[in-house]
Amino acid sequence: MKVAVIGGGAAGFFAAIRVKEVHPEADVTIFEKSKKILAKVKVSGGGRCNVTNSETNIKTLAQAYPRGEKFLRKAFGKFNTAHTIEWFESRGVPLVTQSDSCIFPESQDSQSVIDCFLMIASKQDVKIEFSTTIRSISENDNSLTLTIGEDSHLFDKVIVATGGSPKRSGLEWLESLGHSIIDPVPSLFTFNMPDEAITSLMGIVVENALVSVQRTKLKSSGPLLITHWGMSGPAILILSAFGARILSERNYSCVAQVNWVGELNSELVKQEIEKIINDNPNKLVANYRPYALQDRLWQYFITKCEFPKDHRWSNLGRKGINKLVNCLTNDTYEVSGKTTFKEEFVTCGGISLDDIDVKTMQSKVTPNLYFCGEVMDIDGITGGYNFQAAWTTGYIAGELG
Repeated sequence: MKVAVIGGGAAGFFAAIRVKEVHPEADVTIFEKSKKILAKVKVSGGGRCNVTNSETNIKTLAQAYPRGEKFLRKAFGKFNTAHTIEWFESRGVPLVTQSDSCIFPESQDSQSVIDCFLMIASKQDVKIEFSTTIRSISENDNSLTLTIGEDSHLFDKVIVATGGSPKRSGLEWLESLGHSIIDPVPSLFTFNMPDEAITSLMGIVVENALVSVQRTKLKSSGPLLITHWGMSGPAILILSAFGARILSERNYSCVAQVNWVGELNSELVKQEIEKIINDNPNKLVANYRPYALQDRLWQYFITKCEFPKDHRWSNLGRKGINKLVNCLTNDTYEVSGKTTFKEEFVTCGGISLDDIDVKTMQSKVTPNLYFCGEVMDIDGITGGYNFQAAWTTGYIAGELG
């Protein structure tokens, strides 16, 4: 049996390895269009590779996917985070779990994952062809024909693992077979705020901020990082994932609303401010920071509220209290554009999941054609979820069921 795997990324390698585990007699070739394999694995997690997440409840795990939740809930029944951990550790890649539930190689080096894949693929005699572009694919009785350059090659099974395409045109060769394409747009991006003074506080992290987008239902919480271009961190990235289409339609122009003290509402914060006034009336507002806020951020709020440097808590008055409460719980910033990390580019969109059999990852449109990874309309939030989707769909596709 001749099997072609199109794409030498995370999902492609995982699928190819699984093919050889289930069908050791198969002749498997990975076709990679570039000169590099496993490029996203190499750079992800700052070069450490966030392999998966420690969440084991399948329903909760699936909720981390703005696109594909229902589909993956079924797929995770076959291969989930617990299986991923066992898979890597049993193959010589010990893992460690961070406090934020992200799981990395114990080596803290993505090369450990790459070396593991290359070693297994070599032992299994999986062939790898670099700088190879598949021009087209066509049905031929019970097989598929791939046009590679000027030549045509016949395969019994083909697994497409080409990753996310930034443009619809990159998926036209699959659309021509009759597959429905969901227009791709970026996911997991940061917010640009070119006209906001808060960018002067670059480097500050607020561990639990609540961020929403005005005039939408979009909301997310978690660490927020202030950057020299705007805002980043899990709170923003998660918001961008769930709001990928809405924000694309708005041309990435919106108003972000930030509650710097997380889930605490304005009434509770007002009570805390009033308590500080009662307990510390003569202390300078500039010198007494509530909620363990970083000093630079607190001084920024004082300036934003237009309090004098020598302002004491007892001098705030009702108007001053309301200003401060509003600043802490209902701060607003103009977003004008996004920044996407090209090396870790994630797309929302791809092959419609309606065209894919979740039990096998086989196309419902083209027999003997399988899909895995981001080429499908599946994407997750930050935290190891996108790799988990790659392992799960690659594992199932590789069984060639």
